[in-house]
Amino acid sequence: MEFLDLVIEDRIAHVRLNRGRSNAMNATLIAELKGLLDQLDDDPAVSGMLLHGKEGFFSSGLDLIELYGYNELQVRQFWIDFIALVRRFVAFGKPSVAAVSGHSPAGGCVLAICCDYRVMAEGEFVIGLNELPVGIVVPQAIFHLYSFWIGQANAYRNLLEGRLMNPEEALAMGLVDELSPKEGLVSRAEKQLRKFMELEPTTWKNSKMNLRKGLIGTFAGDQTEDIEAILKQWWAPSTRSILKSIIDNLTAKK
Repeated sequence: MEFLDLVIEDRIAHVRLNRGRSNAMNATLIAELKGLLDQLDDDPAVSGMLLHGKEGFFSSGLDLIELYGYNELQVRQFWIDFIALVRRFVAFGKPSVAAVSGHSPAGGCVLAICCDYRVMAEGEFVIGLNELPVGIVVPQAIFHLYSFWIGQANAYRNLLEGRLMNPEEALAMGLVDELSPKEGLVSRAEKQLRKFMELEPTTWKNSKMNLRKGLIGTFAGDQTEDIEAILKQWWAPSTRSILKSIIDNLTAKK
């Protein structure tokens, strides 16, 4: 794998996002992660997954610089594949915990909330879904995933203003489950994962699937209409202008 590191130790699959400084997601990373979820779900040597980022960044979300240069066919396929990844992650049958090691906006937040539990590093970091100010239409299925954790009213308000939260706000909202100093982040996340793993695995999996049944069903439905809405707005001059400004700022910082 090019952008994922995998270490299986004592029945835990440690999956580390490893793409550049901020783990921005491109088509290759998305395909690798979806394939790895299939592999781990079927691996009898794995009882749980711990998803890691890098210090300062869990994931900055989608790689807007790369996506901006995609043609229409590539952008369409990217969004199809991204929704397919989230659909697969939401239905992952084994316990999964995110060690949110830093900033986790937009797509990074989506990865974190696919997991069963989130431990976030203390510090000057943000997490949340800020797609709307960027010019990206939020799919209905992603709204349901967000509201699964923080409730529909909070999700609605947050999405319509593109709100990003600091760790304390995210904890109070229920978007993350606990905070940890960065030095103890992974050990805290692993401790929670092992609590899940101590329970009878078939009962745990069946209970998880029952509790997520509505959510899984939402993602299993036809996503064509939402993807078409994303694509229409993606190519709108206003969105291209916003994206160009963001990319210019990101490029200037490098």
